[in-house]
Parts: sequence; C-alpha cells; structure tokens
Amino acid sequence: MSKVIVITGSTKGIGYGLAQEFLKRGCRVVINSRKQADVQKVEAEFASKYPKENIAGFACDISNYEDNQKLFDFAKSKFGRVDVWINNAGLSMIRKMFWEQPVERMKEVVDTNLLGVMYSSQIVINEMLKQGGGQLYNMEGLGSDGRIADGLAVYGSTKRALNYFTKSLQLETKNTSVQVCLLSPGIVVTDLLIKDYEGMPEKFERAKKFFNILGDKVETVTPYLAEKILENKDGKKVAWLTTPKVFMRFMTAGFNKRNLFK
Repeated sequence: MSKVIVITGSTKGIGYGLAQEFLKRGCRVVINSRKQADVQKVEAEFASKYPKENIAGFACDISNYEDNQKLFDFAKSKFGRVDVWINNAGLSMIRKMFWEQPVERMKEVVDTNLLGVMYSSQIVINEMLKQGGGQLYNMEGLGSDGRIADGLAVYGSTKRALNYFTKSLQLETKNTSVQVCLLSPGIVVTDLLIKDYEGMPEKFERAKKFFNILGDKVETVTPYLAEKILENKDGKKVAWLTTPKVFMRFMTAGFNKRNLFK
C-alpha cells in the first residue's frame, strides 16, 4: 500500500517540490496552504499529471490548533490514515535589525514556525499512536544549529527552538510506534529566501555569491529528500547539505561556477 503523506505549506517552494516527488513515486499526498485558491490551483495542476485519486487538498492555517486537527481528520477521511506528516509551512522576515521589525510580522513568524509546529506535533503524535505508528518530520532552517545571521533574529530563534523541541519529542517518543525526525534541506532558492532581501538589492547581490556556492534549486533537492524519507525506517535525520558536501562545494567553487538566479 502506498504511503499517505501530509505536507503543510505545499503549494510552493520545497513543500510543492516534495509533494510532486512523492506523487511521482505513487504516494497519496495531501496538499495544504492557508489559501483555498492556491490549494485548488495546485491540486488541479497535479491532477493533470498524476492519478487524481492520490491527490487531496485542504486549506487551513497551521498556526491555529483546531485547523491542524481538521487537516489530520481530512487526510484520514480521504485515505484512511497518515503515514508521514511533514511540518514544512514556515514564514520569514525581511532582513532588518530586530528593533526595526514590525511586531505583527514577528508574531506571525513565531506563531507559524514554532507554535504551529507544536500544535500539529501534539495532534499528529496522538493520532499516530492511535493508528499504530507513523513518522513526523520537522523542517530545519538557518539557526537550527546555532549559527547566527544579522537580520534573522526572529526566524533563526524559531528554528533553534524547533531543533530543541524536535529532539525533546524524539526522547519522549523513543519507546513508541511514532518516529519524530528532522528534515534538513540546506539552502534552497525559494520565494522565502529571496523575500528576505526585499528592498536591499546590494545586500542581495553579495549574498548571491554565497548562495551560488552552497545553495540549490527545489528540483535538485526534493527528489533526494523524498527518496530518503520513504527509505527512512529508523527515524534518522534526513539531510541534503551534509558537511562533506559543504567542504566539496567550497573546494570546487573556484572553477565550478554556478548561477541559481538566472
């Protein structure tokens, strides 16, 4: 039986790429975003390329506890169970100093990146325990490993906290049928990344040099991640940009010119 996979924030970026790769591999996938129009658009697009019966879409706001429950209930009603749940939905902020950031956006980022993941994790673990098991993936990002970048105090703090939270869940679920895993896509060129530099063309030009060394496009990263998730029997971390890969990228940067922003 093909796996049932729920991906939050999957109408664009990494989430969209993962959804497409899982569908290519015969999985049944639930598409999610906050906007119904976005969900319907992607659902129709995928239905033109993959078996329609393997695709379902549900619009909700994962920063709302009840919406997370509704999303799980919808997936279960459509496909009978949820084998893999990926907390991919996330928000970032324009790269400004912390004291310049709008309070409203700060709250949105924390509510989505951290509190929303906590909400969904509690619901998903409880539901997966009832059904006899499953895997929950939380998405790493800049700040997860403690690295600090100016202008990303809020976003980086949510990812650092998310790392601690996920490892705590791994400890608490180690003797259960549920596996809590970390998913690390590395630096991926998405709208989320580019919007960080909105209104700062000079800073973005400098950042491009770094991104062109360590970054990748969605279509490069997501096939690997999807394969590793489907192969993951032990609940291990699934990572694209490993330390050896980082080392090799820097070693070959002088003659391996890349341009991810054409």
